[in-house]
Amino acid sequence: MIRNHSLKIIASILSACLLALFLPACGKRNATNGAAGDFALLKEKGTLNVLTLSGSMSYFIYKGEPKGYEYELLSDFAEHHQLRLQIKRAENEEQLVRMLLKKEGDLIAYNLPVTNEGKAAIRYAGREVVNRQVLVQRAGKDDTPLRDVTELVGKEVWVMHDTKYARRLENLNAELGGGIRIRTVDRDTVSTEDLIEQVARGEIPYTLSDVDLAKLNKTYFHSLHISLVVSHPQRSSWAVRKSSPELAAALNEWFAGNKNDTRYRAIIKRYFEMSKMPGDEPAPVLGNGRISPYDSFFKQYARTIDWDWRLLVSIAFQESKFHTGAISWAGATGLMGLMPRTAEAMGITPEETTQAEPSIRAAVRLIRRLNRSFASIADEAERIRFILAAYNAGASHIYDAQALAVKYGKNPAVWEDHVEEYLKLKSVPEYYNDPVVKQGYFRGTETINYVRSVWERWEYYKQLKIEE
Repeated sequence: MIRNHSLKIIASILSACLLALFLPACGKRNATNGAAGDFALLKEKGTLNVLTLSGSMSYFIYKGEPKGYEYELLSDFAEHHQLRLQIKRAENEEQLVRMLLKKEGDLIAYNLPVTNEGKAAIRYAGREVVNRQVLVQRAGKDDTPLRDVTELVGKEVWVMHDTKYARRLENLNAELGGGIRIRTVDRDTVSTEDLIEQVARGEIPYTLSDVDLAKLNKTYFHSLHISLVVSHPQRSSWAVRKSSPELAAALNEWFAGNKNDTRYRAIIKRYFEMSKMPGDEPAPVLGNGRISPYDSFFKQYARTIDWDWRLLVSIAFQESKFHTGAISWAGATGLMGLMPRTAEAMGITPEETTQAEPSIRAAVRLIRRLNRSFASIADEAERIRFILAAYNAGASHIYDAQALAVKYGKNPAVWEDHVEEYLKLKSVPEYYNDPVVKQGYFRGTETINYVRSVWERWEYYKQLKIEE
């Protein structure tokens, strides 16, 4: 299972070492020379070069800002030691280790399996976790969740082909004497998170996931039951080179001393507890010719970009439900859901993000900028869809999706069934590791739903007899 997968990694590591004895991790003399003062030298340099993989747990870009559970923990460590972060992404675990040994980074901030073979080549340090695989199943009012693995006999479970989940399910089936109806998916357009979403929507009955990934996805889909453990404990950890004992010690010390820190707890809450569902409240109408408490501001600023003011209202409701003090899990703030760096770039202070008029003013400046970015899209309705998508995801992810659309023969100027299809595929390694993609992993389904919701609410508002 995980051990077999790790052996592939270690084989790659040892091959690299045999072919390149000059590497510090494999050369005893260099390791000895680097044993004293490695972290002091790194701090003197002032930059921590970090290797990681794109993913919802590790590292991704959201609305132009870096996010990810591993990334935020890493950022706290770097800030504590006054280090700048330089992130370099790899495509898989094997490449992560090779890059570390070739000194392309100082640290792997990604949970590698802990094995005796690995200990011979690299030094595990920092965030060590004990993970387990769990059964992901629905927990709606009409569902009866399974409570014991023996109940899987006769049940249909879907997993990705040739993954640790597929291997664990095969072993579990053998342990139970057979009877689990294993369904594997080998398409390169589907990820484990896609299978979790399909379970949440009732399209498939069961899948497997690491418990942390399951917890993260439960914040998007509340109707999931994830408490049935189906595997043995699996240790994993960050890693450094053998020649970096002081960096390893600094990481270990920081994690040991910050597990109960309020900032550490806040990071856990953002990723594993705060709901990321947009909510399903109906679009409100205040009456007396008003849609929102801020119609006058929406009308005023919509005229400056020649937009229907009701479209701005629809964006505001989607972002904040008209609450000027709203703050999302990612830190998007205020009536218009602006990220801190975006708000600053659009000319308003952090205090002004919680005020209606400055928030609308800054949002309109952003929309004007996005309109220029997608000026090559001649059809106005199409261009608006692209602007809405970029407002939610950040323009760079939309550029990536356009590049993929071009590569695979779709129209980069058409949203539905063209660019949106490839934005969704940016959650699949085959696509977010594609050379034409610059920003890596992204959870595109959320943006596709965002565009659809804002557009439908706008159409609803236009049907109302409200003074324009």
